[in-house]
Amino acid sequence: MTQPCFSPDRFLIVAIACLVSAWTNPASLRAADGPAKRPLVAYVGTFSSPLTDVLPTQVDLPPGNGRGIHLFHVDRVTGALSPAGVFELGTSPSSLVLNAAGTRMYSANETDRAGEDGQQGTVSSFAVDNDGNLKLLNTVPSGGAGPTYVSIHPSGRFLLVANYFGGSIAVLPILPDGKLGEPTAVHQDAGEIGPTRAVNAPPGSFAFSGHDRTHAHMIQADPSGRFVLHVDLGLDRIFVWKFDDETGLLTPAAQPSVALPPGDGPRHFHFHPNGRWFYSIQEEGSTIVLFDYDGQSGRLTPRQTISTLPAGFAGSNFCSEILVSDDGRFVYAGNRLHDSIGIFAVGPDGTLSHVGDEWTRGNYPRSFNFDPTGRFLYCCNQRADNVTVFEVNHETGGLRFTGHYEPVGNPSCVIFLDLEKRP
Repeated sequence: MTQPCFSPDRFLIVAIACLVSAWTNPASLRAADGPAKRPLVAYVGTFSSPLTDVLPTQVDLPPGNGRGIHLFHVDRVTGALSPAGVFELGTSPSSLVLNAAGTRMYSANETDRAGEDGQQGTVSSFAVDNDGNLKLLNTVPSGGAGPTYVSIHPSGRFLLVANYFGGSIAVLPILPDGKLGEPTAVHQDAGEIGPTRAVNAPPGSFAFSGHDRTHAHMIQADPSGRFVLHVDLGLDRIFVWKFDDETGLLTPAAQPSVALPPGDGPRHFHFHPNGRWFYSIQEEGSTIVLFDYDGQSGRLTPRQTISTLPAGFAGSNFCSEILVSDDGRFVYAGNRLHDSIGIFAVGPDGTLSHVGDEWTRGNYPRSFNFDPTGRFLYCCNQRADNVTVFEVNHETGGLRFTGHYEPVGNPSCVIFLDLEKRP
């Protein structure tokens, strides 16, 4: 009788051999399932101690134990971070931004020892290779001391910089090769400094941070790019500028600025996806203010003020980050000292209602960000030296701690690059 091609015994032997081959050669598994995905990369900016072999004369503000820009690969299923390298930089690259193509990165280096006068900060440009690694292109003065925030104009041709310790803002052209050029505009904030006691401070609060002089804290264009807005914490004002995307020049808008309650200290802001609602978070007042935004004139009209803290809270708190979810249904607000993220539902008219708080599993949450899918939120706990990961409930807005901590010295910000979507 003719034997079958595969007897039961032989079939078992062949099956075992295939499994062993797949185990020892992961590429064979990838070939069966299709090509492996290129990584999702997270970049964490930090407060870093001076590195004498990199920039011997520059000192960061404040000194920290980060090492520069830390790179991680992100598990797309669990949200966990895996270390993938460090670009060592001893000048506290505390704010990072990527261009739309994901080929260039820019950092605000929160130092005050650069420039001809030795009293300026710097900003750096980097090329991003196909694996997400960074190569320094150039470093230039930022137009003031202690730059704390950078953003890219929607045209992609200009970098906007807020210099916290210098109390100034600057516009720097992005050259065709990705390097930064000489500023097209530098503006020094001026005006009456607000009081050290915030009008809306919680009962028993001793929060005092920036009402000693001017402190530009954030700068960003509106969705159209026609206007640029920046906040000065010490002046308790939000400034609005008309922007010329050909020359990079700033001129005051019809409403040049809007005042917040004295001492409350506007820090960051975020536009709703509809472009008509603008949410500002106040560092010392622990509030969110909703403004109606007129995209034709750049005018801001306040409509609601709500505490970032749970009812009945008493004591000191410093607010930090504010983010609107991509679907526009929820707003998230960072509370330092209370060490929580306040969660707010967005009503049909843009007004907010408090729906809960989530402990950040670390102290002093300086900032947080969503991954590109919006499924996970990553929180930079500056004084806990870690980044914690939360899963986002898109129906309730709630945050569930995943159990993932990643040690990072003095993390300040986190941004993401999905190499799978990059050409």
